[in-house]
Amino acid sequence: MSETRVRYEKKDHVAYVTMDRPDVLNAMDRRMHTELAGIWDDVEADDDVRAVVLTGAGERAFSVGQDLKERARLTDSGVEASTFGSGGQPGHPRLTDRFTLSKPVVARVHGYALGGGFELVLACDLVIASEEAVFALPEVRLGLIAGAGGVFRLPRQLPQKVAMGYLLTGRRMDAATALRHGLVNEVVPRDGLDQCVAEWTDSLVRAAPLSVRAIKEAALRSLDLPLEEAFTASYPWEERRRRSADASEGARAFAEKREPIWTGR
Repeated sequence: MSETRVRYEKKDHVAYVTMDRPDVLNAMDRRMHTELAGIWDDVEADDDVRAVVLTGAGERAFSVGQDLKERARLTDSGVEASTFGSGGQPGHPRLTDRFTLSKPVVARVHGYALGGGFELVLACDLVIASEEAVFALPEVRLGLIAGAGGVFRLPRQLPQKVAMGYLLTGRRMDAATALRHGLVNEVVPRDGLDQCVAEWTDSLVRAAPLSVRAIKEAALRSLDLPLEEAFTASYPWEERRRRSADASEGARAFAEKREPIWTGR
């Protein structure tokens, strides 16, 4: 087993985050959560990073969620089970409750995305899945709860009765069904997965970085606001965007018939 639980690389304005425990289907233990927290901090701080791809190593799984063997050992040693959110847990705040991450995250999903793995997918902004992807929240069958956002996000992203069906039974959802319900952006054959992800990240990188961050912030923060309040709410990234050099660069480049040069400032 590798010394680290997560591989982290950056190339051409894209950060690639790979959960790297393929021997246990990328189950997430406390060490992995700690490593991921440092990575999300770096992603947010590095203005050269404009988009993130999150995936799992190997050919069998994106992630099957919590490392249940570790959880059993922790329980035996007297460590209290967690509930909603990651407060007080290693890696807090995790992606699933890191609500201020301003960079778009693309989930690249092949194989199983179960439990906390599915919750990670639900927390991403875009999802590209292979035809072999399988999604489920099986916590109810294990005496657990989908406390990393699954209980909250699934009813927001699916019709209520459909969401409750999956939450209360732990049934699995194939990629085609996920696409039909709008949980994923595209489903492609396994051999086309990387190319499809690259097409999406290329589009994200070509976009004005401050516009991307402002749009993500405003779209997500306003979801539960009445429309009138959404228009008058304060959005810090939008304040930065509209005062930036990039705010005039796009129109200037269009008028001059050239590609815009984004500075993110």
